Amino acid sequence: MSVKVRFAPSPTGKLHVGNVRTALVNWLFAKGQGGSFVLRIDDTDLVRSTQESEDNIEIDLKWLGLTWDERYNQSKRFDRYEEAAAKLKAEGRLYPCYETADELDRRRKVQLSRGLPPIYDRAALSLTEAEKAALEAEGRRPHWRFKLEGKRVAWEDLARGHAEVDTASMSDPVLIREDGLFLYTLPSVVDDIDMEITHIIRGEDHVTNTGAQIEIFEALGAKVPGFAHMPLLVDADGTALSKRLGSLAIMDMRADGYEPIAITSHLGKIGTSDNLEVAASLQDLGEAFAFSKMGRSPARYDTADLDRLNAQAVHAIDYAAAKPRLEALGVDLGETFWNTVKGNLSKFGDVVEMAKIVMGPVAPVIEDAAFAAAALDLLPETIDAEAWSAWTAAVKDKTGAKGKGLFMPLRLILTGQAHGPDMAAMIPLIGRERMVQRLKGETA
Repeated sequence: MSVKVRFAPSPTGKLHVGNVRTALVNWLFAKGQGGSFVLRIDDTDLVRSTQESEDNIEIDLKWLGLTWDERYNQSKRFDRYEEAAAKLKAEGRLYPCYETADELDRRRKVQLSRGLPPIYDRAALSLTEAEKAALEAEGRRPHWRFKLEGKRVAWEDLARGHAEVDTASMSDPVLIREDGLFLYTLPSVVDDIDMEITHIIRGEDHVTNTGAQIEIFEALGAKVPGFAHMPLLVDADGTALSKRLGSLAIMDMRADGYEPIAITSHLGKIGTSDNLEVAASLQDLGEAFAFSKMGRSPARYDTADLDRLNAQAVHAIDYAAAKPRLEALGVDLGETFWNTVKGNLSKFGDVVEMAKIVMGPVAPVIEDAAFAAAALDLLPETIDAEAWSAWTAAVKDKTGAKGKGLFMPLRLILTGQAHGPDMAAMIPLIGRERMVQRLKGETA
């Protein structure tokens, strides 16, 4: 069987790390086995869905490398959902209900007060045609519920192992609202059938829904796909990440300078037995992916881990790949420059500050004018790869400074910073003329 999975985001806002983790795991699972990945835009809510959000979803996924093999919009498939609904209605599996939200809420409160589970009592099934007509004459319009069989639905979950849901403990789910709008469940099942989706991979908060959806697959006479329900994301302190997902939008992370492979490596490996290191490529990440590596505990999302992986990703970029990005920033100072500074970058954009050290202007930090004057007098005429060692040895002999007391003042004078790349490699890039100016205390 060829693996085929889908990612079905709603175009009602920004794509965040929670969405992307679902998309990524689907992509990794499929591509790791030579399968296909479907992008299905869940835009059945025509009021809240926007073209801007849809476009941004595509931009974010492409930037991350999560390209798709097939693409659909649910808003163009209403005829198929109507067909499926008609079949379920004809077979008595989809039935009209006329209760208002307030009436349902009161019933639930009564059930709870009596120690009963707050599930729908199927009162609508006993309505006569005359009673339905009278309710509609009042202006009521029905919402439509799927009649569950009330049985134990079991499946072998790729992420959780053996799973069971007792649909007798659930309310019959509403599939169509009073205004005729299809809710998520029915379109999703119909699409999974039509698009021949083999595996549905999502968060463990959907486990209960899966019991009802399996019954809908069966009611429509379709083969039930495989399922995997992943542990949810939590913050570094164990708090549910869902409360701050809005601050973790992919478009914002892109603007903040994160590398795509750092994001995908982070989301693809947290909560697994793999070492949390940046992958060489998405393909490598896919080949190494396995649900058997996924733990049962919530996956801990720590921005500090992402920052570390991002630095790793930047450090691994060779000059050929960096060159067009350096040119776009106006700081392409050559391969030697890139190889010298990249190990000190947390994000690619930090290279602009590194270029400033070379090209200036830098305001030198001189704490001891006599020390700076002595260093200037001893500055070699030729600034090459050997100059730093010879120069610092001479300054040490002249001033008696050594260790941090020798190297730190020179770094502060020449770069204006207490930390940075190897000075032996930096001073040939800075050049003797600028070094002289800075040793004199001039901004250069």
